[in-house]
Amino acid sequence: MSELTALDAEIRDLLRFAAERSMLPRFRALADSEVELKGKDDPVTIVDREVEDFLTEALTRLAPGVAVVGEEAAHADKSVLDSLSDQCWIIDPLDGTANFTEGKEPFGIIVALADAGKAVAGWIYDPNLDRLCHVRAGEGAKINGEIVSARTTGEEPPVTAVSRMFLTPEQSAMVDERLAPHYTLVDIPRCAAEQYPRLALGQNDISSF
Repeated sequence: MSELTALDAEIRDLLRFAAERSMLPRFRALADSEVELKGKDDPVTIVDREVEDFLTEALTRLAPGVAVVGEEAAHADKSVLDSLSDQCWIIDPLDGTANFTEGKEPFGIIVALADAGKAVAGWIYDPNLDRLCHVRAGEGAKINGEIVSARTTGEEPPVTAVSRMFLTPEQSAMVDERLAPHYTLVDIPRCAAEQYPRLALGQNDISSF
């Protein structure tokens, strides 16, 4: 029987609301003016900023006095990262932004609660599946309130997700030459919010990010 704690349910509702308000309506409907590059192959969209602004305000109300470290805020002001040494929320407002800008799935929202540099709880929300993966230190991992146990694919050779995003053609060929005899190679989804669950659910055995 699935069961969410009050905090997990609150976080799920916030993430779901943010996705329904800002993310899903703009999926495959982004205007050119709503996308820019922070760096090479590193897009940011109006969705990233809207979701982060909303969650920053909502999490501050939920836990007054706990700092919020958002990806976009930290990019704009490196001093935001100073809060990582204390208790803080950490937000990736749109994980898989490159997929999102190309009109592709998967993408999601990641939130963690950390204390003195250690993660004590985390939540990954997939708005397309309405799936909440959540974990608290010492209590195991759950999906929508149901305990999950890490498992392998059971396949031989093991299924390995490999990133070739920053490899030259020569480097990519070298990876295939050295790994293919020992592993079944598949592409990464370009989205940690999807790749982490794939490992936990036994869809991939190994992943490079």
